[in-house]
Amino acid sequence: MCGLVGIFDSSGERQIDRALLRRMNDRVAHRGPDGAGEHFGPGLGLGHRRLAIIDVGGGRQPLYNEDGSVVVVFNGEIYNYRDIIPELEAAGHVFHTHSDTEVIVHAWEEWGERSVEHFRGMFAFALWDETRQTLFIARDRLGKKPLYYALLPDGTLVFGSELKSVMVHPGVSTALDPWAVDEFFAYGYVPDPRSIYRAVRKLPPAHWLLWRRGAAMELRSYWDLRFDGEPVTDLNEAKAELVERLNAATRLRLVSDVPLGAFLSGGVDSSAVVALMAGMSSSAVKTFSISFGDRAYDESAYAQRMAERYSTDHHARAVTPDESDPLSNLAARYDEPFGDSSAMPTYRVCQLARERVTVALSGDGGDELFGGYRRYALHHMTEQVRRTVPTGLRHSLFGMLGRVYPKADWAPRFLRAKTTFQELGMESADAYFQGVSVLNNTMRRRLFSDAFRRDLQGYCASHVVRSAMAAADTDDDLAKIQYADIKTWLPGGILVKVDRASMATSLEVRSPLLDHELAEWSMRLAPSLKLKGREGKLVLKRAVEPYVDRDLLYRPKRGFSMPLLRWLRGPWRGRLDTMTGDDGSLAATGLFNMSNVRLLVDQHLSGQSDHSAALWLLLMFEAFLVNAAKGEATFHRQATV
Repeated sequence: MCGLVGIFDSSGERQIDRALLRRMNDRVAHRGPDGAGEHFGPGLGLGHRRLAIIDVGGGRQPLYNEDGSVVVVFNGEIYNYRDIIPELEAAGHVFHTHSDTEVIVHAWEEWGERSVEHFRGMFAFALWDETRQTLFIARDRLGKKPLYYALLPDGTLVFGSELKSVMVHPGVSTALDPWAVDEFFAYGYVPDPRSIYRAVRKLPPAHWLLWRRGAAMELRSYWDLRFDGEPVTDLNEAKAELVERLNAATRLRLVSDVPLGAFLSGGVDSSAVVALMAGMSSSAVKTFSISFGDRAYDESAYAQRMAERYSTDHHARAVTPDESDPLSNLAARYDEPFGDSSAMPTYRVCQLARERVTVALSGDGGDELFGGYRRYALHHMTEQVRRTVPTGLRHSLFGMLGRVYPKADWAPRFLRAKTTFQELGMESADAYFQGVSVLNNTMRRRLFSDAFRRDLQGYCASHVVRSAMAAADTDDDLAKIQYADIKTWLPGGILVKVDRASMATSLEVRSPLLDHELAEWSMRLAPSLKLKGREGKLVLKRAVEPYVDRDLLYRPKRGFSMPLLRWLRGPWRGRLDTMTGDDGSLAATGLFNMSNVRLLVDQHLSGQSDHSAALWLLLMFEAFLVNAAKGEATFHRQATV
């Protein structure tokens, strides 16, 4: 795991500022504490920070082919590199290291832009081919590794593993993107390919960017999830194949020349990964978990049970709200506003793991691939109603009920009839957006100022989900929303959270459940193998029953989050008072209706309502503004696509 940066002049006529590239590279030093390297050529500068995992002594970067005409800087792991090397050697390529990085340069020589189709792993890399005068940048299929880029008006391309490295370049505008602001308050993150800055984009997962001097820049997708394979309908067959595939994906991710362990939350996915690791390891697996001291959020007892069952070398740590300045620290790690409150405990578990290992396996991906989120079952049930009730009647009847039914945020989700009625009165994509949004359209309208709503020019963040669902080549309602989550929530939320938290501690995290071949296979599973009534992940749970205690598998699902309601009314309430001041960062932007912001705070602190989610987003946005002020971020009132 590493960090990379680059500056590319498409004309090839301008010299690269070496000091500037080094400053960019230094901004991602936490991603690679084991070494730094640079490559300069006419109109080109590449920088790299290395976290040594494979071929510790010989895998230094930038790395070159035999004659030095191809150079690469790489972040990630190519797990199947040992399988690719013999094929490339048979074609005449000569290897000088034992690293997976060298596979990339020879694969490019052999297969060009199709080289990425041969890689099984997580990666973002930038490659320069001097002979072809071509820059090639690529990102892995599911978006585990990040890549930001900015195209400047003079034809210069600036790119890096994190936004902070790109923003070092003085030519990159700091104007905020209004549509990204709306998306953040809808989803709690800024979905790909947008960033919080209008001038900066994220290279989407499964895409490459190619720029040959003298030609136009190309941006293309090289992979997508397909739904046209032979359906898997038999539960017993699916269970057996899933265990086989999970074992293969886990074994691939155990290749390492440095100490390796695993996160153990006590949930289904991490427990399954630890169980499989234990069966493949000759020594005790090192496992790590976090507790909160609040029974409603604490799963450490379940993690402890799994640790005892498999005799792991287990380490646990409590998270408390007494960190000196948690919001500022989070803002500095994530660069963009990031509203998932579990980012803080995720950082803590990464910090704990890094004390003993350099690589940790996680259970990320199980919910998206196998239908584990509660919202999947709810959406599936409402879709059945949509199919049976005529559209006109559904809109009028459920729309009316949604307006008049009393709001009951205090009740369990399945008893919140108002929300259900509202969603039944909508079309499928809009209803799913209502279900996944942190702040729905009505709440955001109240939060934003009149001037900012005009600046949005009619744009609505629901466009992100609608576009993703429309792109899913299937009529199955469950598969559509899984696809949407895999394209939006997974790379923009889950994987960003883990990447920034782990890289802040120089820890590499690998996710066996996010193996792309396993993901492809999971899309062939019949809906009945994922959902059974309100129970999700049916086939995954059945498959791992021999490895994980039954009561742990089938207990109610909990998210990995913090007790925000209590902490915001207690240790962190002072931050809320500061946030609402007339001279504060939020008020200065002109984006918000500060009277309504103060009303949210008052209702929350008085116990009248639980506005934890909204207030956390506001706090994180304020922290972003304070952090970005060092770079003089500005807000320009003109939305752009």
